[in-house]
Order: sequence, then structure tokens, then C-alpha cells
Amino acid sequence: MAVDVGGTFIDFVMLDEASGELVIEKQPSTSSKLVEEFLTGLGRLPVGIGAIERIFHGTTVAINTILQERGVAVGLITTGGFRDVLALARGGRPEIYNLCYEPVRSLVPRDMRAEVRERIAGDGTIIEPLDEAGVLAAAGLLVGRGAEAIAICFLHSYANQEHERRAAELVREAHPGVAVTASSELITEWREYERTSTTVLNTYVQPGFERYIGDLVRNLRSHGYDRPVALMQSNGGVIAEHLAARKPIRTLESGPAGGVIGAAALAARLGHRDVICADVGGTSYDVALIEDGQILERSETAVAGRPILGPTIDIVSIGAGGGSIAWIDHRGVLQVGPRSAGAHPGPAAFGLGGTEPTVTDAHLLLGRIDPERFLGSRMRLSVDAAAAAMRSKIAGPLGLSVEEAAAGTLAIAETSMTYAIRAITVERGLDPRDFVMYSYGGGGGLFAAAVAGHCEVGKVVVPRAPANFSAWGILSSDYREDAVLTRVLPWEETRRAEVVKILTSLADQAADQVAQYGFTGDSLITTFQLDMRYAGQDATIPVPVEREWLDSGDALLPRVRESFVGAHRRLYGHGAADADLELVHCRARVVGPVTEPDWPVWTPREPAQPREIRPVYFGQGFTDTVIYERDALATGQRVPGPAIVEEWTTTTVVPPGWTLEIDDLGTMIITRTEDQP
Repeated sequence: MAVDVGGTFIDFVMLDEASGELVIEKQPSTSSKLVEEFLTGLGRLPVGIGAIERIFHGTTVAINTILQERGVAVGLITTGGFRDVLALARGGRPEIYNLCYEPVRSLVPRDMRAEVRERIAGDGTIIEPLDEAGVLAAAGLLVGRGAEAIAICFLHSYANQEHERRAAELVREAHPGVAVTASSELITEWREYERTSTTVLNTYVQPGFERYIGDLVRNLRSHGYDRPVALMQSNGGVIAEHLAARKPIRTLESGPAGGVIGAAALAARLGHRDVICADVGGTSYDVALIEDGQILERSETAVAGRPILGPTIDIVSIGAGGGSIAWIDHRGVLQVGPRSAGAHPGPAAFGLGGTEPTVTDAHLLLGRIDPERFLGSRMRLSVDAAAAAMRSKIAGPLGLSVEEAAAGTLAIAETSMTYAIRAITVERGLDPRDFVMYSYGGGGGLFAAAVAGHCEVGKVVVPRAPANFSAWGILSSDYREDAVLTRVLPWEETRRAEVVKILTSLADQAADQVAQYGFTGDSLITTFQLDMRYAGQDATIPVPVEREWLDSGDALLPRVRESFVGAHRRLYGHGAADADLELVHCRARVVGPVTEPDWPVWTPREPAQPREIRPVYFGQGFTDTVIYERDALATGQRVPGPAIVEEWTTTTVVPPGWTLEIDDLGTMIITRTEDQP
């Protein structure tokens, strides 16, 4: 069972391993009642909760806590002289022409930061011993000022964790009710600002996240489920709930990461090597890339302008989804997002008190969504309420018809989505025309062809049950642990034995964690990577290290150099083969593979006839459009646009100039045709 808790809906996917049957379910998501709605959704499934073998869980609890700034009061203890590292940041100005630019607000006010005497050098040598009395005094001061959690981040603790570990031990003993996070428990790589930011963010969300996980596990136990709950990570793997409760920062992108894992699995089945993954949810549009069969990752990301260290799938997110609100700014210009109506009150059409027009309202007004069949007819949508909201907030002030305002709302949303795809392709020297687009999420089918057309992508794949596809991807995810160590060394002075020793040690650390999930040594998959750069540079390039290189005598160093130079030339168009190199980070990844679920083959049937014909708005006006039931479509059946394909969780639009075809898995493949206007 996989459960993906989003900002608007909770998605469920259940796999019966005996029969191969997949069952999907959806439940509206309310931040104050997540556990209750989690259990309500499970209760709708055809088996009892106690009969479930394993639950995989993706959640937005941590990231929403940061975005909405609803975490606990945090106190920060630092090395003497480094109290203001969060405020100083990197000194850059992201908006260099904005004279009124204000940096991101620190989650830890200055009076909630304290210093202690201690000092460790970059090589791990202790210069000044830890002032234990100072640690206790600092913790007492911060708790007295209202700190509910304390972050500890000392200079160069990635090289020597002794001081941080002792400080954390002292604080936990003195204040057992206060959550404590030491930076070295999360990350062992350099860059003080990013490491401090990561530690503070983890501390900020950890108490609330731990309560959520504890409440969820207790309720599952009371309903007969007594097995582990695996939490989805931003890196595309899963971990046990007790570890995620201590390190919730690793779950920030768990929902979108699940979709990318699912897309990679389906792409391998369909033979697609280069894929744009586009997830259209209720609140956001998340884009990632698969290039030459490999999911692109990065070692640092940011949420709300705050940097986070740690391996994560490279995902670009914008505030454009089904619940995104259309509004007029102070210049009289129509905007869409990033604010979202969520599930409550939701779009105006939901009739739950929402008064602002959203993307979903726009689709409804243009005939793309059937108001009587939304969410399997569990909800009846009000066209009148959607029209009233669009008229009062957008159409009236701009002097447009309701339909023109709705079409403008979708055009702006599509443009924002197009820019997100350009950011991850064109701005990195990649041509989106060389990729296939996989569009999923509750709104994936509604935007698939339109956004692909803007990007000049000629083929779009809409998978089975696209609204639940991220949950299916979570069900496909392996257990994974990453270990990293900063070791800055001139490459020519580096000894092969030292590199092998570090990588082996990191692999052992990660393997010990994965072994806790029941995997044996023979079943584990271990990979290695070195982050390299030319001497004098700041940025690094990841260089995968084959295991055979570690056992190949003196071949390791020249092979790494050759790989680095080749990667540098691919990225930047040049690379000096004999220039001085530096090693910066050593990395190891250990994976405990799980059995990947597979979609059942689409049941043979006769080609379907349209269920009805209704007017749908395309381009300049309404066009009579055929409406199909997805479950009725036959393998190999082709449907030229304009057409609408409906299923109980979502709708797919096939515009004029595009043709849809069903493959043997029931996947919808939408291609651009020559007669496109």
C-alpha cells in the first residue's frame, strides 16, 4: 500500500501481489485532520487495514510546515563568533535590480542564538576543547526564552563530530522535553551556512513531524496494522518511520519524488530514455528530468529561499496547480498562483465556501470537466458558483466575458508551466524537443498536450491512474541510504588507498542502516561517487566511480581524472586534461531493492464509442467534442482531437491537432499530428 498525502488530496494505491490487481482511492486532505483522513481513505479499500503487508508513505507535512512557517520556536547554539551565520548567508543578492530587496527572514531570531567556546580545525584537529558549562548555560538561556527545540551547529563538525555529539548529549540530559538536532547527525559535509540552515530547518519541523508520525503509527496499530511504515525521501528512496521522525528534512520532496520514480519505471518499460516528468497537483507543478535513463539529482536544494544540503531528485517546483487562485495585481494584470485554495475551502465550484476563482474553476467553465462526474460523482461541482467567482474577481474588472477570463487563467498557468520546463531543459543546454513528456497528477491530463505544445514536445504519455501516479511510484521505491564525507585534497597528492578506505567506510555506514530493514549483504546495491573540481574553482562535478576501479591498482586516479574531464567538456564545452584537480566530497549510496509492481496488461476489448458529445472551449470558442470513458478504450484505439477522456479521478484533454492512442498497458500516448493548426 502506498499513501501520498498532498496539499489537496490524499492518494492511495493498493497492490494485491497474488492477483496483480491495483486499487486506487482518493480522499480530500485537511492539514488539521491528516491522520483521520488517512484512515478514512484506507477504510474505503476492499481489505482491512490489518491485512496490509506494508505501507509506503509520502507526505507534505515537513515542507508545508516550512512554507507556512508553522514550526516550533528554535534556539541555535554555535561556535563562538558564528552566531550570525544565518543572517550573513552568502552575501549574494538574488534580485540585483530590486532596491527594496529584503533577504529571507531567519527562522531563528538573533536573541534565540547563543555561542559557546570550542573550536575544531578543518582537518578535524581540536584547537579549543568544548566548554561544557557554556553549553548548559546557552541551552538554559534559550529554553528560558521559549525555545521548544535546539539546533547545534559547530564549525567544521563534519570533520570531527566529538564536540557536537557531547553538546547534544548535555542538552538532552538537561532538557529532556526539548527536541535537539546536531548538524553532524544530518550531514557531514562542509559549507557552514548551508549546513546551519539545514540543521535549523530540520529542528524547526521535527517536533511536529514526530507527533504526526507517532499519531499515525498509533492509530494504525489500533486498527490492526503492526508492521513498519516506510517514508518516502527526497532522494527517491524510502526509510523507516523512526528515522524519518528524527530527520524529516529528508522527506521534503517525497511526493514529487515518488512521481519521478514511477515515471522512470514506466519509461524503462516503454523504452523512453529521455523524459520530462511533469506532476500537476492541487497546489504545485513539479518538473524533473530523466536523461539517458538516469534520474537527475543534486546535492543541494532550497525551500522558500532557505538552502538544504542532502541528495535529492532535481525537481523544479512552481505554485501552479488545480487549486491555484486567479487574481489581479496592483497593475491590473491577471496572475495565477502561487496561492492555492487547497481542498478546503477549495475552488469556488466545490461549494465549500471558496469565493476566489481557481484553475479548476476555469477548466469547468470551459467544458473540460464534467460537473456531474467529478471524483467519480462523489462531488457535484457548481458551474454557477465558478462563474460567479470568475465574473466578480476577474472578468468584470478586466472587461472580459467569463469564458475569456477562464481561458486567460489557463493560458497563464500553461505559460508558468512552460517556463518551469524551460528552466530545467533549455537553461541547461538541453532541447525539450528531444524528450518525451510524462504528465500526471490530478491535473496532468488537463494540461499535458497544451504545455507540450508550448515546449514543442511531440509526444506526451499519460499513465494509468495519473492522479495517483506519485503514490504508485512510491510503491516502486527502494530503501536507500546515502553517506557523504568532505575531504578536500589535491588529486595528484591523493593516495588510492585513502580514497578506497573512505568510500568503503561510507558504504559500510549506509549498509548498516539499510540492513535494519531486513536486507542482507548479498542483496544490497552499492554505488560510489567523488565530487571533483579544478583547483581554484568553487563548484564541483559528480564523478561516478565503478567498483572495479577501487580494486584496479593504480588505475583509480587516472580513470577518475578522465571521467571528470569528459564531464566538464560535456557541461561547459571545454576541459583541460592535465590541469590540477581537487577532491572535495566522497559519497556512497546503498540500496535495498524491493519488488517493483507492474501494471496489469490492459484487458482486450472492442474499440469504444464516445459516451457523449458536449461543447468544449478550444482557442477562439466552443467546439463540439467527443467524450470517452478511459476504462472503455481498447488497446491500439486511436482518438483524434478534439476529444476528452474521463476517468473517476481525473480528465485528459486531447486538443485539435493531437491524437491519442492506447498501448497494451492502458497508457495514453498523445502525439502531435501534421494537421495541427
